[in-house]
Order: sequence, then C-alpha cells, then structure tokens
Amino acid sequence: MPQGGAAAREAAKPQDQGWAWMVLLAAVLLQGLTLGFPSCIGVFFTDLRHDFQASNSETSWFPSIMVAVLYGGGPLCSILVKRFGCRFAVMLGGLLSGVGMVSSSFCKSISQLYLTAGLITGLGSCFSFQAGVTVLGYYFVRWRTLANAIASTGVSLGFTLWPLLSQYLLDEMGWRNTFLIFGGILLNCCVCGAIMRPVQLASGSPPQSPKPAEEPGRKAEGAQLSNGTSPHPELQQQTRRTACFQMLQKHLAFDIFCQNKGYQIYTIGVTWTMMGFALPHVYLVPYAIQNGVEERRAALLISIIGFINIFIRPLTGLLSGHRVFTGRRIYLFSLAVLLCGLSNFICVISAEFSVLIVYCVILSIAMSGVGALTFQVLMDVVEMDRFSSALGLFTVLESITLLIGPPLTGLLVDITSDFHYVFYNSSFFLISAALFMGLSFCTLEKKNKLKEASKVPLDNPSKYQYNEVPTEPQSESQSPPAVMYITSV
Repeated sequence: MPQGGAAAREAAKPQDQGWAWMVLLAAVLLQGLTLGFPSCIGVFFTDLRHDFQASNSETSWFPSIMVAVLYGGGPLCSILVKRFGCRFAVMLGGLLSGVGMVSSSFCKSISQLYLTAGLITGLGSCFSFQAGVTVLGYYFVRWRTLANAIASTGVSLGFTLWPLLSQYLLDEMGWRNTFLIFGGILLNCCVCGAIMRPVQLASGSPPQSPKPAEEPGRKAEGAQLSNGTSPHPELQQQTRRTACFQMLQKHLAFDIFCQNKGYQIYTIGVTWTMMGFALPHVYLVPYAIQNGVEERRAALLISIIGFINIFIRPLTGLLSGHRVFTGRRIYLFSLAVLLCGLSNFICVISAEFSVLIVYCVILSIAMSGVGALTFQVLMDVVEMDRFSSALGLFTVLESITLLIGPPLTGLLVDITSDFHYVFYNSSFFLISAALFMGLSFCTLEKKNKLKEASKVPLDNPSKYQYNEVPTEPQSESQSPPAVMYITSV
C-alpha cells in the first residue's frame, strides 16, 4: 500500500516537469525517425529504378505512397489513440514501420515495395508521429508551445542524418541490406513509445478522451433488446448511417469546409501546394547524379536542407508568434511558399554542385517558414474546438496531392527525358498556390471589413464604439472575451 500511495503521488505531480522532459526527448527522436525518414528515399532512387527496371514514374510511387499514408492516416490514428491511448499507438507504429522496411529488403518487384515500404511503413510512421505529438499535450501545459517547437527540431535532425547514413550504407552493403538495417532502426519507435507512460492529472484520473455521445436510436435499440425483442432492421440501418455520419463529421469537418471561407481557401491552397512541394526531395539527388555530381555529394544536398532547418524553423516559429503578425500569418506563409517556387529556377540555370548548394540554402529557409507556419495558420482560421476535425480533412486532402504529384512529374520526365521539368512543375504549383492564397485572403479581408462597416449605420452607432472602460461591472470570475478571427461570411 505505501508503494501504491507513492506511485499515486508521483503520477499526480504537476505537468511540465520531471518525466515530461524525457517524453519530450522521445518525441524529438520520433519526429526524426518518422517525418525525417522519407528524406533519404531519393538516395535509393537510381538503384531501385535500375534493379527493378522501372521508369521514373513507377519508382516515384514508392515514396509518394509512404508520404501520403504518413499524412493521410491521421483520422485512423486519432481513433486508435482515443481507443487505446498514445503509448499503444506509438509502439504499434514502430512495429509496423520496422516490419515494413524488413519486408522491403526481400521485395522482388517495385509493386511489392509499394505495399511494404509505402503502405505498411508509412502507416506505422503516421501512428508513431501523430500519437507522439498528441501525448505532448498531456505532459505539457505551461511550456506546450516550447515543447512543440523543440520536438519539431527532430524533423530537421532526421533530414540531416538520414541521407548521410543512407548513402554510407548503400555504398557499403547495397539497398537491400540497408533497408534491413533501417527496419531495426525504426523499431526504436517502440522504445520511445514505452517512455510515454499514461500521465495522470492531479485529480488522480488519467486524461481519457471523453466517451462518444450516445448515438440516436441506440436507446431505442437497447430498450427493445431489454424487452426481449430484436430491433427493427430499418432502425438498425438508420442507426448505422447516423453513426457513420457522426464519425465523418467528427474526424472530417466537411461542414467547416463549406461554411468557413478562410478554411476553404487555405485548405485548397495547401492541397495545391503539395503537388509541387515534395518534388525536390524526391528528384534532387537523381538530378544531381545525372549531371555529374558524385553520389556522396548529391546526398549531402538533402542534409544541407535539414541542417539549416534545425536553426531556421524554431526561429521562424518564434518570430511568427509575435503579436505584430497576429492575423497576418497567412501572408507570411504565402511568401514562404512563393520563395520555395522561385528558388527552383536556380536548378534550371545550372546543375553545378556549388549552385545546387545555394539552391538548398534558399529552399531550406523557405521550407522552414512553410513548416513552422502550416498549423499556426490553420489555428488562426478555425475555432480551436473544431481544430482536430478540421486537421483531419486538411491532412487527408493534402495526402492526395502528395501521392499523385511525384508520379505525374516522373511520367513527364520519362516522356521528355529532361529533369528540368521537375523544377518547372514544382515552381508552377508553388507560385500559383502562393498567389491564390495571398490574393484570396486579401480579398476576403476587404470583403469582411466592408460587411462589418455596412452594419454600423443599421443600429445605434455608439454600440460599436470602442470603450476602454466597460460600461457594466464584471465579476472577477468572468473570463475575458476571446479573440475572434473573422474567417467566414
């Protein structure tokens, strides 16, 4: 009993201290192992294409499926976390990732690689990454923003180290043995998950997700069962339809997409952006090798992007959090996307290694802005009580274009035998998306201002005047009004 009481007191300790920092370290490693892993796939692109006698388009389906499942599996991961908890989801993801890469080392065709490394490893990485991010919200309250910023540096570390390790192992033992070793490395996600023990709040109860509301028709069905009669088939069918609709409404917020113009514009813009955003990561290494750059130096290009991200991404996140940029982060995001698109023209000018280094530096700075602002802007345009469901639809649509972008560009390269079209395509999608988002939000902002101004003469104008001193006394328990972002009409 004394041991149990001590354990309870340990579990009831406040957050933001003690074991929480070990969990944060595990989250850093998880993001490096999961989000950073796809950055090394370009190193194996040429070898896989030659060994399987596949085209550029066929080979690019492998990383596309992996990244698409990594982002698009969010709703499934959310269900898994609510049912079994974050620790289980992270460890299951690590197991799937390891099994997927070990199986990939025995593949006999490129289509088998789609299933093992693409689907299985991608789904495992999704579970580990998203559950690892979720658990930080349980362990950190006061330092939650700092914890997320530190955890995001794991992505940059992964971008830096994975390509270098991949090129070394590829030179020493070939891609099959390298994939086998990668399977063992990704199993370390299970170790990170084991560290993430369920946290208990001061009340002694773990922060369980609230149970889903009872579905319409369930009470009637239960009453019929208690009376010894089976529910009517039509009632059963209606109950299943209602449950399915509620599940979609909870994890895929189509109602927000239809009603919130800001969310609609941003989701379409980011979805279009992803058609070109991933192309340099997949094709930069083979492009450099084709133009005479040594393989080790070509792999170094991706590592340069990751290394600069380590420093620029947290700095960008802190800068964008300043109150000066409140309500204007979408324009910073659009500017970062525009810079990504314009930087691709550097590769078209020359494929010299020194020129490609300049390209990687500029691209990395722009990518840091995109990575640091993506979810901050989403929080600006969507109410926080619907953020998780808005994020579900956002990532699913994003994963679709991440899936089809590289293969379609690979098909164009196969037809033309010219890698320059990779960067032309990327520039087109990125620049057009940046202009669309920037101009659309500017137009929406002006429209909302005119709409608000037109409402003032209709009522008593004094109602709309700003008073620094409230006209009515407020009780001390009353919370201050929340900041409202006008995002829909």
